Amino acid sequence: MPSNSANRESSRAEPATLAARAATRHIVVIGGGVGGLIAARECVKVGMHVTVLEGSDAVGGAIRQAEIDGVVVDAGAESYATRGGRVRALLTELGLTDRIVTPAAGSAWLAGIPGIGAAPLPVGGILGIPSNPFQEDVRRIIGWSGVWRAYLDRVRPPLTIGHNQSLGKLVSSRMGVKVRDRLVAPVTTGVYSASPEDVDVDIAAPGLNAALTRVGSLSGAVQALRDESAARASQAAAAQAPGAAVEGLAGGMMVLIEALVADIEKLGGAVRTGVRVTEIAQSAAGWTVRAEGEPLADSDSDVDADSAPEALEFTADGVVLATSEAVARRLVEHIAPALAETTPADAPEIEIVTLLLQGSALQGAPRGTGVLTVPGSHTAKALTHSTAKWEWLRAAAGDRQLVRVSFGAQGEPAATAGLDDDAAAGLALREASALLGVPLAPGDLIGAHRSRFVQSQPASIIGSGERREAARSAIQAVPGLAAVGAWLAGTGLAQVIPDARDEADRLRRSLLWD
Repeated sequence: MPSNSANRESSRAEPATLAARAATRHIVVIGGGVGGLIAARECVKVGMHVTVLEGSDAVGGAIRQAEIDGVVVDAGAESYATRGGRVRALLTELGLTDRIVTPAAGSAWLAGIPGIGAAPLPVGGILGIPSNPFQEDVRRIIGWSGVWRAYLDRVRPPLTIGHNQSLGKLVSSRMGVKVRDRLVAPVTTGVYSASPEDVDVDIAAPGLNAALTRVGSLSGAVQALRDESAARASQAAAAQAPGAAVEGLAGGMMVLIEALVADIEKLGGAVRTGVRVTEIAQSAAGWTVRAEGEPLADSDSDVDADSAPEALEFTADGVVLATSEAVARRLVEHIAPALAETTPADAPEIEIVTLLLQGSALQGAPRGTGVLTVPGSHTAKALTHSTAKWEWLRAAAGDRQLVRVSFGAQGEPAATAGLDDDAAAGLALREASALLGVPLAPGDLIGAHRSRFVQSQPASIIGSGERREAARSAIQAVPGLAAVGAWLAGTGLAQVIPDARDEADRLRRSLLWD
C-alpha cells in the first residue's frame, strides 16, 4: 500500500493527469440493475471505459415494465422514498424533474380484521403504532379491549430504559398484541415482507427508542417524533410535495433506467444485455471476466438470433458486482475467501400480478389507493389500486382499471409460485375481489401480467447491518473489486443509489490515485 504522503501526492495530481489515467482504465459492471447502472455512470463520467453486462434481455433489475392490452405499467418497483432527497437529486441531474409525480391523496385500507373485515388504515401513526389509541379509526380496528390495553402504555413506566431492538417485542410489551398484530404487522409485512418481531426499531424508526425514554410512553414517543418531523417539514424549503413519503415517474420507473442507459452510452460506456457472466478471475495484470452471450454484430457479419451462445471474455482493471447476493457469492467466494465465512441473508421470492380490469367492475376507489392485510387473513399480502393511486396511469388506462396484487413474504413463499400464469391471474383476481370488497368475475379481466423476483433483505431487519458489513468488508479487501445493490445497501432506491455512488467512488479512487 502507498504511504500517506504518496496518497497526498496522488490526490494533488493535475486534472489532466487524472483524466489521462482514467482513459486507460476499464471497468466491467456485472449486472444492469439500478445499482450497477449508477456505478457505471459514476465511473464513465470521469473518463473510464465501462462495460455493463446484464444476463437477462433487459436492464433494470427490480425496476421493470410490462404492456397489458396496450397499457404500459410498472411490473416491479413503482415509486421511490423521498427521504434524504438523493433520488430526486439524481432525477434532476438526468433532466427528469418534469416527470416526477406524487400519488393521489387518499388513505389505504386494512383487510382481514377479526370480526370487522376491512376498515381504513388509521392516520397519524408510525409503522402502524398509533399516537392515540382512543382515535376512532384505531378503536375500530383493535376494539375497546385493545384500546384499554394500549392505554396502559401511557400510565406505566418504560419497561426498559434506553433500547428495545425488536419492533414487535416493543409494541406488544408497551401497547399489547392487538396493536402489534392488527396495526403494525400489516405495515411491516407489506413494506418489508417481514414480521414485526424481526424489524429493528432503530433502523425502521430512528429516534423512537430515545423518544420513548424521554417521553415515557410509546404512543407519546410516536407523537413527539411526528411533531418534530412536522416542524422540520415546515422549516425546509424542499423541492417536493409537502409530506410526500413516495414519488413516482409519469410513464413508469423505467423512465429512470432508460435515462441512465442513455447517459452512460452518451459518455462512451457500453451496456450489453443477454450476456451471462460465468466466471471472474484475478491476476497481477488485472481481471478477466468470462461470459456467455451473443457477440456484437459488425459491418462484416450478422448475429444469428437462434445460434448457440458464444464464449466471451473481457479484461478489466476493476470489477463491480451488481448482481443478487447468490450470484455475487458464486462468482467471488474463491477470490474473497472471507465472504464464504459470512452468513447469506434470507431473501423471499415475491410475485406481483397486475390485472387490467373492465372499468365497470371497479368504479371509483372503493378502498382508497390500496389494501394491506392482517397476516394470515388472506393469501395476498397487499394490493395497490394503481389507477386510483397514479393519475398518469389512470389517463393511460382510459376507462379501465389496474390493480397490483402482491404475494410472498419473509419465511412465506408466494402462493402463486407453483401456479401457471392463468391460474396465478385467477388467484389474483379472487384476492382482489376479497380485498376490495367488490365482486370481480373472470369476464371482468382484460389482461394480466406476472412478475417474479427475489427481494433482498431490508436494512431494517435485525442483524442485517452486521451481515452486510461483514460481506462488504470481505469484498473490499480485494483490490479492484466492488459490490453494489440492495443485498448490501438495503431495499429501495433511496438506499441503493447513494450506496452505489459511494462504492463506485471508492473503486475509482483506488484505481486512479493509489
